[in-house]
Amino acid sequence: MNRSDVVPSIVLSAHALARIAAQDAKNEAPSAQWRVLSILEREGGIRLGALARTARTTQPGMTRLIGDLERAGLVARAGDPVDSRATVVSITTAGQEAVRAWRAEFRRTLEPRFVDLEDADWQVLSRAAEILAAHTAASTGTKTGDSE
Repeated sequence: MNRSDVVPSIVLSAHALARIAAQDAKNEAPSAQWRVLSILEREGGIRLGALARTARTTQPGMTRLIGDLERAGLVARAGDPVDSRATVVSITTAGQEAVRAWRAEFRRTLEPRFVDLEDADWQVLSRAAEILAAHTAASTGTKTGDSE
């Protein structure tokens, strides 16, 4: 594979794995829900507009999704301590538990697809995961109090 095609191939494969896992697990929740909960888990309290940008959705769409997640008890909204006009969204304990359960479900669902990998292949995948995590862990600049 050509060097410039490696990362795009990984991204496309990751999306395919996520779809397969959701279908196989019969997980009906929208992927946007898990993306938003994962962002909130990682970043803590985030302004609604910044969360929409980070999740790559519109602010009205994010407002609807956050309303659904709030009614389910997975997130909480509060006023921004720095700017009373803004709303900060945080994950709740129930939201953290839901994300943990979702990840465990995906691990169980995907495990059979990789059961025949040799140790050397697992080492390659482990190293690739470390590299990808290191290159995607940069702060998104969405912490409470950051400018919108």
